[in-house]
Amino acid sequence: MGEKDEGAESRAAGAPAVTARGVTHAYVPGRDDLRGVDLDVARGELVAVVGENGSGKTTLARHLDALIGLQKGSLTVAGIDAADPSRVWELRRACGMVFQNPENQLVSSVVGEDVAFGPRNFGASETEAAAAASRALAAVGLAGFERRDAHELSGGQQQRVALAAVLACEPDVIVLDEATSMIDPQGRDELARAVGRARRERGCTVIWITHDMELAARADRVAVMGSGRVLACAAPGEVLTDDALLAEAGLEPPLAVLVWRALERAGAVAGPCPVTTGGLVSALCG
Repeated sequence: MGEKDEGAESRAAGAPAVTARGVTHAYVPGRDDLRGVDLDVARGELVAVVGENGSGKTTLARHLDALIGLQKGSLTVAGIDAADPSRVWELRRACGMVFQNPENQLVSSVVGEDVAFGPRNFGASETEAAAAASRALAAVGLAGFERRDAHELSGGQQQRVALAAVLACEPDVIVLDEATSMIDPQGRDELARAVGRARRERGCTVIWITHDMELAARADRVAVMGSGRVLACAAPGEVLTDDALLAEAGLEPPLAVLVWRALERAGAVAGPCPVTTGGLVSALCG
């Protein structure tokens, strides 16, 4: 794809994907919507960020792509200082975002043109952008969709188009902000598989903002937010089985945890609690 920004190689070789220290933000003076958020995300990691409405998840996500300016604290994304106004364009190329409503992200009704828009915006030629779009569509399982009408696709397919539009810009970090909340379970699984493929093939770091505890259970780590703070960040098996933590955050455990707890109370099982449906099946069959 056209010119590659000069900092990409150094970013890929060095710093963590995200380093946040004391990030604080108030939409209204006197009321902090983020309260001293600290978070580290390693390159290539998939971190799910969960929390109830108003916990600060989306506010944090929008800081990562410089959609919200940094008020207090420090934030580095893909090695770029988010507080540096001269690097906003570079940051938005290094960190792509997939939003909640796929239709709101479409800039063209023709799939190939929509996916090619980002590379063209960053200076790629028409030929280079078209090639980047085709590669990105193939990466999300939509090869050959270039001439399709985006508005005739299913919600899950539209979200994969949105993901392809991000991938076509070759980002280091992908942020998905409630990207499955408006699509059905099949679309959710299609999108999750596409994200997994992008991680394997491109080494992308993924930060998935979600209410979906089943999705969170598949992450490398889960960050739990409440009242504008990160209450905990650890492996799913540690976080999603902590009943007191989830209650503090206003969250329900994944279905696998609920089933296991019920079986424990009945005296039918014992041992470590699985957090995914697959893990539950394996534990019961084993």
